[in-house]
Amino acid sequence: MAAAASTSMAATAVLMHRLPSAKQAVVFSPLPNRPSLSSIPFKQLKETGRSYQLVVKASSSDETPIDADELLKDLQEKWDAIENKSTVLLYGGGAIVAVWLASIVVGAINSIPLLPKIMELVGLGYTGWFVYRYLLFKSGRKELVSEVEAIKKKIAGAE
Repeated sequence: MAAAASTSMAATAVLMHRLPSAKQAVVFSPLPNRPSLSSIPFKQLKETGRSYQLVVKASSSDETPIDADELLKDLQEKWDAIENKSTVLLYGGGAIVAVWLASIVVGAINSIPLLPKIMELVGLGYTGWFVYRYLLFKSGRKELVSEVEAIKKKIAGAE
């Protein structure tokens, strides 16, 4: 009986600090108190020589509102304009399956010891070659732009 009472009192003592109280708790900390940033002007922050983080909050503006009804109507018009809906659904489903399979393959490769580091080195080497070949010199950039334009024309069916 005495053990049950002491367990109950210990549980009450443990849970008491979680209950909200009307009085403010005193917190002892080895760190010095920092003034809140809202009470100090920005110029004074620069003058103190201490580094503070500036907190920025996002707020909504009426400049570019996104109208959900307009967006849904636009998507409905585009969907109605598609002649072969089954092909679009098939390609979409195929893309989802391809991403899923790629995730599985990458996970399997990542579990093999030392292979991820080798793949990182191969990627770094290819990136260096690409920068040297296409981005470093003006003639390479022109060649890259012409190749991208040719691929765009091929995809669009203009060629």
